[in-house]
Amino acid sequence: MANKIHREIIELVLKASELARTIGIPNLLQPGLVKEMIIADILGHELITSKRNADAHDPDDPTILYEYLSCKEGGSGQFDRMFKRPLEKREESLYRIWRNNKIYLAIFYSTNQAKVKVIFELEPKLVAAETEQQLDRSTNDISHVSFREKWARENGKIVYQD
Repeated sequence: MANKIHREIIELVLKASELARTIGIPNLLQPGLVKEMIIADILGHELITSKRNADAHDPDDPTILYEYLSCKEGGSGQFDRMFKRPLEKREESLYRIWRNNKIYLAIFYSTNQAKVKVIFELEPKLVAAETEQQLDRSTNDISHVSFREKWARENGKIVYQD
């Protein structure tokens, strides 16, 4: 029975992947991409699928960029591989925050990680300040910087809630 369901899932994923290629998405299974698609759809943003850019932009103005962080309930959204030092690398890391008009933290249900529970809108200056504090406290030159739902509730605003 499970094998039949697995085959159906594979067929659906292959169909979805083919559909994605028709709109210029070469790798639907790129880590985080499907969740970014879900978030962009909810917020009405235009998805950016390249790995080396923001996650989305305003549909009317591609210079207005957005970054998405996501996690399941109880987890934390994070910026990976943020540099504490050298200074040049730290500034490059912080640019990943500063280039955005807004940053969004989407919390997905732990029992259904394809469904969004809540999305918080965060100001880049607050995210950058918290990032700098976390980097300063870190004993590593390269760190993951995390943002929990509690922090987002205290520092951001809810723009979507299921």
